[in-house]
Amino acid sequence: MKILVCISKTPDTTAKIAFTDNNKKFAADGVQWIINPYDEWYALVRAIELKEKDPSTVLHLVTVAGADADPIIRKALALGGDEAIRVNTDSHDSFFIASQIASVAKQGGYDIVFTGKETIDYNGSSVGGMVAELLDLPYISLATKFELNGTAATVTREIEGGEETDEASLPLVVSCQKGMAEQRIPNMKGIMGARTKPLKVVEPAATEALTTIVSFETPPAKAGVKLVPADNPAELIRLLHEETKLI
Repeated sequence: MKILVCISKTPDTTAKIAFTDNNKKFAADGVQWIINPYDEWYALVRAIELKEKDPSTVLHLVTVAGADADPIIRKALALGGDEAIRVNTDSHDSFFIASQIASVAKQGGYDIVFTGKETIDYNGSSVGGMVAELLDLPYISLATKFELNGTAATVTREIEGGEETDEASLPLVVSCQKGMAEQRIPNMKGIMGARTKPLKVVEPAATEALTTIVSFETPPAKAGVKLVPADNPAELIRLLHEETKLI
């Protein structure tokens, strides 16, 4: 069996967010980069667990990024990947990224493609579905459990107000979220071994991006708290109506 896990580089959650170039570009200076948590903690770790059950499983990683993502992909390899593929291009267009991943997946003939449910910087939650469409494969999103019996997968996913259990035959694409696996930390053996694992760099497939970023903006600064005496409900109603526009 062959598994492909999609890895994305994102800013650490404690990073100070700022923009440059007339608010069209994220200011990356001094930012600590990490593996997108949904990719690392859930998609990658569940793939590693499947490989541990069946050591013949081949586990590859793919990222669409420039050379500055190499330390991130090396960390992912330290956790347990066999080989990494980096598509040598930078883009924030979901379709472009999905097209590059699909191109790699087609060439590799993978049985399972795992993605995180979204990246914590853009929260798009769109790449997994696009990859599945481009590969003409079944797609199950927001998975919290994944079990495999031969070539049949049983997947539990979160829905509004509960859970849904689906069955599908391989190959398929699955986006993963909390519940899929437990976070792991690379050990020294894994870190040392990752230095010699293959990191293949390929040029992007010919694809046009469908979107461009016009501008970014940060949320408005939070206003101070206003305390309204319990015996003055009229003032509370006025504030909710005139200032917050909630009623």
